[in-house]
Amino acid sequence: MLCFIYKSLKKEHLYLYVDKKDDFSKVPEALFNSFGKMEFVMDLELTPERKLAKEEAGKVIDSLMAKGFFVQLPPVHIPMPLKIQ
Repeated sequence: MLCFIYKSLKKEHLYLYVDKKDDFSKVPEALFNSFGKMEFVMDLELTPERKLAKEEAGKVIDSLMAKGFFVQLPPVHIPMPLKIQ
C-alpha cells in the first residue's frame, strides 16, 4: 500500500500518513488544524512485513484502509522516579 507522509512544523515528531497525496479530506478538521503547517516528507510503499522506525506497519495499513489516515504521535517521555536515600 502506497502512503504519503507529512510532518508537522508546529510539533516535533508529529507525522500524518494519508492514502492519497495532498488529500486531507478524511482527516477530521480539528485534528488537521492541530498539525499547523505541514511539510511533505516522503511517499512510502507499506507492507505488513516492512519495518518502520516508530510504528508497526500493519497498524498503519489498517488505519489507512479504515480511515484514510494515520497519526504518528511524538514519543512520550516518562520521567524516571527519584531515588530517595
